[in-house]
Amino acid sequence: MKSLHGRRIATVAVGAATALGVIASPAQAASWSSSLSNAGPGFESRRWYDSGGTTTIKFTGCRDNGSNKVVNVLLRKDTVGPDPSYVNAAFTKCFESGSSTSTGSWDDHGSGDYYFAVNVGAVSLNVWVNSLTVSY
Repeated sequence: MKSLHGRRIATVAVGAATALGVIASPAQAASWSSSLSNAGPGFESRRWYDSGGTTTIKFTGCRDNGSNKVVNVLLRKDTVGPDPSYVNAAFTKCFESGSSTSTGSWDDHGSGDYYFAVNVGAVSLNVWVNSLTVSY
């Protein structure tokens, strides 16, 4: 009787571990946060590795050194050749107040190293962002 009870506990433990493995196996979303201070045209963010899926970038509390009240955010993939660019997002809502947020989302472009660039091609327009979050 003692060995049957032991086998039953082992079976339950293995079953529970298997169930937890199945639940935890999907890719977990990742993110990082930072801020920008006096980021000039073409400024490139840090790189991050994305295994695939949607990328979301949020800027909270923006200001610039002009009256444009817009920061253009361009998602790019870091490659050996010229880096491909994806849809440019014009962030304007984050300029309304220090707690206002602008958000851009980009579809899955496959696994790889990514970064964003701000105000690519602008002429001397620098930007400050109180808080930014990249989720992927």
